[in-house]
Amino acid sequence: MLSPQPPVVAVTAYDDRGSPLSTWPGSIPAVRQLLDRGLRLDPGITFLVGENGSGKSTILEGIALAYGMSPEGGSTSARHGTRPTESPLSDWLRLQRGVGASRWGFFLRAETMHSFYTYLEANPSSGPEPRFHEMSHGESFLAILETRFDSPAFYCLDEPEAALSFTSTLALIAKLRRIADEGGQILCATHSPVLAAIPGAAILEVGSWGMRRSSWEDLELVHHWKSYLDSPKRYLRHLLD
Repeated sequence: MLSPQPPVVAVTAYDDRGSPLSTWPGSIPAVRQLLDRGLRLDPGITFLVGENGSGKSTILEGIALAYGMSPEGGSTSARHGTRPTESPLSDWLRLQRGVGASRWGFFLRAETMHSFYTYLEANPSSGPEPRFHEMSHGESFLAILETRFDSPAFYCLDEPEAALSFTSTLALIAKLRRIADEGGQILCATHSPVLAAIPGAAILEVGSWGMRRSSWEDLELVHHWKSYLDSPKRYLRHLLD
């Protein structure tokens, strides 16, 4: 008996995408690599880790939109927007969908969750909903996890740790691990060495080299955090002197 396929097996570029790689976002090394070589996604959890401007959020956004999600977050059925800022990358991408896999997905985008909560207020579901705007930033994120991350579908998360304490990040880890174990697929852009340490997750380190597979121990992010926590004063002296 064949194992079930994940929602997204691979990401490739259309041959006639019609945009030169010399212009943004094709000029970003990681995006250029995605367009040139494509990407096979692991069936469970994949992290995109890299510095600001490295292209990890652009890639995540492009894949989420190509899957059918709203650029400002929400599920595949959500349709809302305030100010279009998305790149044209999603128009250049072709997704190889898993046979028999779920077509539902959810895009958790930290920077636009406020507008998504407003959208939910204006378009209430048939059942009871948390009062997201009356919660703290972190509480509302955890409420989204409890009410939306409940099935083996495709989940894209852009820097979800932005709203979460250390303890809440551990709760997110438990939720993501459970979804993956039940057959769901997760693609997450993060700056958090805590989140990226989920056992069994694939890690793509994004930078001037493009994208490369990495282990948690070899990430530049982890090296920097270890050095800082080992001796904050010594680490900061190099910056402040």
